[in-house]
Amino acid sequence: MSRSNSRSRAPAAELEADVTDLAHDGRGVARIDGKAVFVAGALEGERVRLRIRKRHRHFDEAEVVEVLAASPQRVEPKCAHFGVCGGCSLQHLDAAAQIAAKQRVLADNFARIGKVEPASWLPPLVDEPWGYRRKGRLSVRAVAKKGRVLVGFREEANPRYVADILHCDVVHPALGTKIGLIGELVGSLDAAAGIAQIEFAAGDDTVALVFRHLQPLSEGDRAALVAFGQQHGFAIYLQPGGLSSVHPLWPEAPRLAFKLSPGGGAEDVELEFQPLDFVQVNAGMNQRMMARAMELLDPQAGDRVLDLFCGLGNFTLPIARRVAEVAGVEGEHGLVARAGDNAARNGIANARFHVANLFEDQRGTEWARQPWDKLLLDPPRAGADQVLAYLPHQATNRIVYVSCHPASLARDAGILVNQHGFRLSAAGVMDMFPHTAHVESIALFERSS
Repeated sequence: MSRSNSRSRAPAAELEADVTDLAHDGRGVARIDGKAVFVAGALEGERVRLRIRKRHRHFDEAEVVEVLAASPQRVEPKCAHFGVCGGCSLQHLDAAAQIAAKQRVLADNFARIGKVEPASWLPPLVDEPWGYRRKGRLSVRAVAKKGRVLVGFREEANPRYVADILHCDVVHPALGTKIGLIGELVGSLDAAAGIAQIEFAAGDDTVALVFRHLQPLSEGDRAALVAFGQQHGFAIYLQPGGLSSVHPLWPEAPRLAFKLSPGGGAEDVELEFQPLDFVQVNAGMNQRMMARAMELLDPQAGDRVLDLFCGLGNFTLPIARRVAEVAGVEGEHGLVARAGDNAARNGIANARFHVANLFEDQRGTEWARQPWDKLLLDPPRAGADQVLAYLPHQATNRIVYVSCHPASLARDAGILVNQHGFRLSAAGVMDMFPHTAHVESIALFERSS
């Protein structure tokens, strides 16, 4: 896709401004003539020279041209592609400042949306900030002007374009150093123009690449993909159509799996998954999150626990090791089937799973009518307000809520506190996505006495 049109426009005027805040998406916030300007690459407390990218009625968007007075929290980004590639937005901010900013976002959402405040703040959870991403999607674009195929994440300023990168420091190390090689591989295929995207998923022992192709692959293309997988140790999958069309090319039966060790020893579980299944992106943080969730839930031998939005059983199966009974509920049939298989594979007999659309009223179902001592919620970005219309019952005295969106958590916290009689006992952030503005958090709700 040509950029000639955008490059031929007259350059926008450059302006100077003081950055007074950091927005929830990681951009600096300035005001020019009273109008908010969101400045990519700027940090709170800096004075910058900026260039306006887009003008809107109530705000403008801009990029940094020069930092005139730098924040003491500014650091040199590790990645040479930072600022062009849209995969990261905060590499220029000190790691401690990143997590502090995320905690402020959560606190602001609790106060502004939920009108609640936790009785105590949990220490932020952090883990290795590089090479953490075990799941993701790489965009693919054949660029005639460059004479090659680009593989990577979308550009920060122009999401229509694929960033020209050769490596990625946040992707699983078995893959991150080979982004350029994958681009060369795709460029060598007969169907190069028909490869739309490549999804990747890493288990403890296997990294899988899923090639989405919009036209049939020749025997030569298939052989090239197999050879690449063999040479670099990747399992190769093909996706000629929808999700159900995904199938392994090499080896014949790859195995993706990861272990969870919330308490060590006999409590360990292993979860098998398919390459397009939802799994927590950050394996190290998933272990830490699991340990904290178990600490907050405080599962006892006689407890009956309900795990909603359970997926593959990431929380359900470790909880089952400690309680009398646990039920997991999930909307996707394939995930529920694999959760049941994972339970059987781990010798867990006290976990059962149900398929249900949790964004619809399920109060008439058998599992929703039962009394549960404790509840774990791990919803998508939309949150769990539909569930909270009929749950929890009076028998539920403790809820652990894992959230990937602070605004929906804050809204649901207000519902639990103001409508269901719970108190927000503790909350904190988890750095599931270092160097991005994404805020993952966890909260404990206890029934008020």
